[in-house]
Amino acid sequence: MDIRKIVKKVIPTGLFPAIEPYGHLGEAVLLNTINGFPGRGMKVIGVTGTNGKTSTTYMIHRMLHEAGYKTGFMTTVAYGAGRKVQPQMHHMTSVSQPELMKRLKWMRGQGVEWLVLETTSQALAQNRVWGVPYSVAVMTNLTEDDSGWHKSFEDYRKAKVKLFELAAKNKKGLRTGIVNAEDPSVSHFAGAVPFPITYGLKEGQLQATDIVSTPHGSTFIAKYESRELNIKVNLPGSFNISNALAAVGAGIAVGLTDEQIEKGIAALEGVEGRMTTIEEGQDFSVIVDFAHTPDAFEKLFKDLRPVVKGKLIVMFGSAGRRDEKKRGVQGRLAGKYADEVIVTEEDDRDADGYHIMEQIAQGAEKEGKVRERDLFLIHDRTEAITYAIKRAGKGDTVLLLGKGHEKTIERKDGEHKWDEIGTAHKAVISLKRTPK
Repeated sequence: MDIRKIVKKVIPTGLFPAIEPYGHLGEAVLLNTINGFPGRGMKVIGVTGTNGKTSTTYMIHRMLHEAGYKTGFMTTVAYGAGRKVQPQMHHMTSVSQPELMKRLKWMRGQGVEWLVLETTSQALAQNRVWGVPYSVAVMTNLTEDDSGWHKSFEDYRKAKVKLFELAAKNKKGLRTGIVNAEDPSVSHFAGAVPFPITYGLKEGQLQATDIVSTPHGSTFIAKYESRELNIKVNLPGSFNISNALAAVGAGIAVGLTDEQIEKGIAALEGVEGRMTTIEEGQDFSVIVDFAHTPDAFEKLFKDLRPVVKGKLIVMFGSAGRRDEKKRGVQGRLAGKYADEVIVTEEDDRDADGYHIMEQIAQGAEKEGKVRERDLFLIHDRTEAITYAIKRAGKGDTVLLLGKGHEKTIERKDGEHKWDEIGTAHKAVISLKRTPK
């Protein structure tokens, strides 16, 4: 089917020359036209960035839901409306255009007023979200860790900024952008919208003060102009303080009261695969997290290292057919911060998983790790999780990184069902039943 011929029939001829070179844009125009622009009537908050998109999306969604709005969301983890939630089965954040149309139509049928949409640079660059009426754009941060799909970091940033440009063009929207003031690219994003709100732990219009952090989350005061909000976030790590500030900014932008913002963020108890703790009565900690970039690794390790009482044991891998440069960097970071490093598979796809593990291990060895002493290579991920947990003693912390919420693991022979959290629970239970 030649989609361009069909597009010519369903849109004014004068518009076609501008979109003809862009296959995805043509498809987006066609599908929106056929489906009656299903996003219309909803107010959309788009969330983009290298890290923190999912947690921030969840915070905003819960905040609007608790405020009484009929709210929908789409993230890497799941999508839904109100309390009706479906797991995200695809290994992608922004789904295909036909699937997006299907979900938007379903949400419109559910009476969704606000949609919080996690939006990737790839979807923006390919115009796959054309027709989505973004009203507010939120940017968490920007690093080179996740820019491998693009030709350069500048192209990656340009794609992310496009979300803010789309919000700025929506004359019926709020035309507001929530921007991390402590990110080097702040001016690119803040300058793309008429009404930016900048935030940061120490910089920006919206700041966090009186921070109290624990292994289970943080409390702080969010100050914006004359307003002071008492925020409780049930996700640990300084990066989640920043994510919570972004959510506060979104709440301010849409006109929520201080009480609504405070109540909404505090109501979110956790996000699947984001600093998820495994509790089976053991005397050590097990945490599952989706962190899979060097920037996410470093932030996580820096936050956890000071509060870990015993050993820090880290297990992770790196995906095949993805950025190879990060593998050695991840290995070095784990080697630097962790007491023990266990390297395993993580969606090898058609790549040589043992070669990937070697690349990671070489990075860890540069930080002094020695194989079979404090560096272990175990390709089967289930075996690696079990081994990591068996090595834990009282007061230790085991970090299982890279898969988080994902429901499949991709190997050479295709996708297999996967449940990182469930596998970890089983490993801890099995350990407790094994006589010592």
